[in-house]
Amino acid sequence: MMTALTSTPRADGFYMPAEWAPHKQTWMLWPERPDNWHSGAKPAQAAFAEVARAIARFEPVSVGVSAAQYENASARLDHPHIRVVELSSDDAWVRDTGPTFVVNHDGAVRGVDWTFNAWGGFDGGLYWPWQRDDQVARKILALEGCARYRTEGFVLEGGAIHVDGEGTLLTTEECLLNRNRNPALGREAIEAMLREHLGVDVIIWLPQGLHNDETDGHVDNFCCFVRPGEVLLAWTDDPADPNYPRCQAALKVLEQARDARGRTLTIHRLPIPGPLHASTAECAAVDIVAGSQPRDPSIRLAGSYVNFLIVNGGIIAPAFDDAKDAEARAILAACFPEREVVMVPGREILLGGGNIHCITQQQPAGRRHHG
Repeated sequence: MMTALTSTPRADGFYMPAEWAPHKQTWMLWPERPDNWHSGAKPAQAAFAEVARAIARFEPVSVGVSAAQYENASARLDHPHIRVVELSSDDAWVRDTGPTFVVNHDGAVRGVDWTFNAWGGFDGGLYWPWQRDDQVARKILALEGCARYRTEGFVLEGGAIHVDGEGTLLTTEECLLNRNRNPALGREAIEAMLREHLGVDVIIWLPQGLHNDETDGHVDNFCCFVRPGEVLLAWTDDPADPNYPRCQAALKVLEQARDARGRTLTIHRLPIPGPLHASTAECAAVDIVAGSQPRDPSIRLAGSYVNFLIVNGGIIAPAFDDAKDAEARAILAACFPEREVVMVPGREILLGGGNIHCITQQQPAGRRHHG
C-alpha cells in the first residue's frame, strides 16, 4: 500500500477539497533550525505551541518533532487534543512539505506527495539539505494509512496553491513559472499537472505574490478563497508601497476571472500590516550558515493577514501588534460569520519566513480513512 500509486488523483476520481470542508485534523511540524529561527528557536516554539493550542480548540492537531526535541515539544504541547509524533524534517513548513490531501465522493482520502526543493533548490532556495523535508509527505501519509501519489521531479509547495473545491485553483506566475521550480515545463504542462493531481479545471494565474516573499510569491500569503466565488486579497492603497502594483495587477486578473462554474468573483480586500521588519537583535540571534537565507533588519518582512487557516468552526489568523489588526479581524469575521475568528501572535512565525497557513496542513475528514 505504501508504494506510490502509478495513476493520478483525477483518473481515480479524487480532487483537493476546499479548506473549509470538514477536517479530521491539522498537521504541524516543530521549529528548531537555529539558522532560521532566532534565539535557538525558543520564541518560535512558543508561537507554534500557541497556534497548536488555538487549533486544538476546534479540531485535533498532530505535530511532527525530531528525536532531539521530542521531550521538549511533548512538554510544551501537553494538551488532550494535540498528538506529538517523532517525525524528522529539515524545517517546520508543513504546508509546503506535507501532503496535499485529496478525497473522492465516497469519502476516501489519499495524498499527493510533491517533490520539494526548499523553494528553489540551488537557484535561490532557502537551505540545503532538504531531503528530510521531501520525506515529510510520505511519512504523514504512511502514519495515516493513506495511499500516495508521488510527483517525482515535479516541484510544488502547498502554499503555492488555493482551491475552491469546485474546480478552481488560484496560484501565481511568480512562483509556479519560476525557473527554479520546474524549468523544463511551460505554463500548459504545469496546468496539466495541477489538473491531474488536484482535480481542478480552471486555473487563475495572479502575476505576483507579496513583495519580498522568500517563497517566490506563494499565493497563500496574498490571496485565498473565502467560499466559492469569493476571494480575499491582500491590499494597500498606498502607491509608495512596493506591494501596490502587485495588488493592482492581481485585482485586474481577479475582476476579469471566471471560476470553474462560470461565476465572476467577489473580491474582499484585507489590509497589509506594517511595514514590518526584524530587529537588529533578532537578526543577530540567528545562526549564520552558508546556503541559508540571511536575516537582515533592512529587509521588509512579507507580513500578511491572508496567511490564516480555516479550521472546523474557526479561523486561526495572525496578529502583528499592528494598527491594522482590529480591521483585519473585523473583515475576517464578516467574511466567515459562521466561524469564530481567533487571532494568535504571528510575528515570531513571520520572522522565520511565513505564517499560520504556512506552518499548518489540513487533513480532510473522510468517511473511510483508507483509500
